Amino acid sequence: MTASWRFSALADRHRAMGSELEDWSGMGTAWSYDKDQLEEYMAIRTKAGVMDVSGLKKVHVIGPHASHVIDRAVTRDIEKLKPGRSTYCCMLNDAGKFVDDCVVYRMGPHSFMVVHGAGQGHEQLTMAATGRNVNVLFDDDLHDISLQGPLAVDYLEKHVPGIRDVVYFSHIHTTLFGKPVTISRTGYTGERGYEIFCRRQDAPEIWDTIVAEGREMGIIPTRFTTLDLLRSESYLLFFPYDNSEMYPFENESCGDTLWELGLDFTVSKGKTGFRGAEEHYRLQGKERFKIYGVKLEGTEAAEEGAAILKDGKEVGVVTIGFYSPLNEHNVGIARMPVDCAVEGTKLTIRNSGGEIRAVAHPMPFYDQDKKRRTAKG
Repeated sequence: MTASWRFSALADRHRAMGSELEDWSGMGTAWSYDKDQLEEYMAIRTKAGVMDVSGLKKVHVIGPHASHVIDRAVTRDIEKLKPGRSTYCCMLNDAGKFVDDCVVYRMGPHSFMVVHGAGQGHEQLTMAATGRNVNVLFDDDLHDISLQGPLAVDYLEKHVPGIRDVVYFSHIHTTLFGKPVTISRTGYTGERGYEIFCRRQDAPEIWDTIVAEGREMGIIPTRFTTLDLLRSESYLLFFPYDNSEMYPFENESCGDTLWELGLDFTVSKGKTGFRGAEEHYRLQGKERFKIYGVKLEGTEAAEEGAAILKDGKEVGVVTIGFYSPLNEHNVGIARMPVDCAVEGTKLTIRNSGGEIRAVAHPMPFYDQDKKRRTAKG
């Protein structure tokens, strides 16, 4: 906690459930609870879970040049983003390498909110704003309570009229339990879910009410790291844990391209002018590795950082792995050579307890058509 300089209003709730509030992105975050983590995974996949993700950084970009500033900083064409909608974007450095991802929410003609994790998102926006008629406001009063899972909408519709009409990657300004909130149809679980943005002073009451009322529906509090179980099978990357910042190149500086990470889809067709654009396009076809899936035999999950072997030679690394008793698959996200990132390539995963046979497998492993997270009605 020595590095923490940001504080959640829900910290006491997490401590009461056994968390020591490990630091993430400067905020004490619930990485552990005194209960079975698998129970939380099952709740989100089959019912719903409520999670404090206030460690995500919220940055308001407001003013006549706001859209220009964001358009310079991110890979999406922000001019096409309508008020009430949001989009997933990446941010690059001058070398065309990934430095952060984010969700950009358009609140109005000159008003945006950018939500990002532990990367350089705030710094990128500040840099792009230099000399422009715009205010960039870092907002740690705004808390983010995530309600994720197939029953999330059933719970919220009791309190929020029209919530079923909120489509994927859109948001509404409304009230919840009499408190002003923005509810966004986004999340990081692969399930239908919602982010509830609220004032610090309202976060405890909103959290407590959801926990108390949701109990009979099977909605339970879930720790931040349960996301690792969910993202393993839903192909959701987490900076820097899937990146070269965690697994550095032998003879090169850290920094991965969107082509290597499989995030090139975040670049709007034909867009230029964003930071690193020229290098991004130049680096197409020059991938040094690929992010790809692995599917293992048995039920022993690949350990984080486990080596990948092909024909006895170490060629890559598993960044996160998980065996799902619900979906009965043993899967992981991995960094591997381009020629190995082909479906069916035979591999071996070296865990601390021994070697496990595996094959390269495309992602996501779960809900491949993304019908659950995008469901309507």
